Amino acid sequence: MLALIGELGAGKTQLVRGLAQGLGAPREDIASPTFVMIHEYRGRCPLAHVDLYRVDSPGELDQLGWADYLDGRWIVAAEWADKAGTRLPADRLEIRLCHRSPTTRAATCTAFGPTADMLLARLRAMSPRRLAGRRPTRRRRTIRRAE
Repeated sequence: MLALIGELGAGKTQLVRGLAQGLGAPREDIASPTFVMIHEYRGRCPLAHVDLYRVDSPGELDQLGWADYLDGRWIVAAEWADKAGTRLPADRLEIRLCHRSPTTRAATCTAFGPTADMLLARLRAMSPRRLAGRRPTRRRRTIRRAE
């Protein structure tokens, strides 16, 4: 579970596009699912792209079939994940995105649980150059483990 949090235009959908492309789904097919709320993509692993922007209460997640995607068979990337409240799974990688300037973003990753710990360790092992796709970047990379 990737819990994506950030203001409008912070890069949440762009991050999911990159993730989907890395999993073998066509990148151009990935759009913000604001009106559908959940899009499914098939690649090497199934990806559920969830947008909770229009959710008014965590109770609405039951109507979306939220729990069906949290069974361990899906990679779930949820935009506006903070709207899920206590219904977020305990094991998740929280990624907070924010604007640093009109053209740059900062990401802060926090692991909650053992699978998220493993993902965070893999992110730490990647060089900043590889994370940036070998292009020069001014992005800040903050990675931490939840206490």
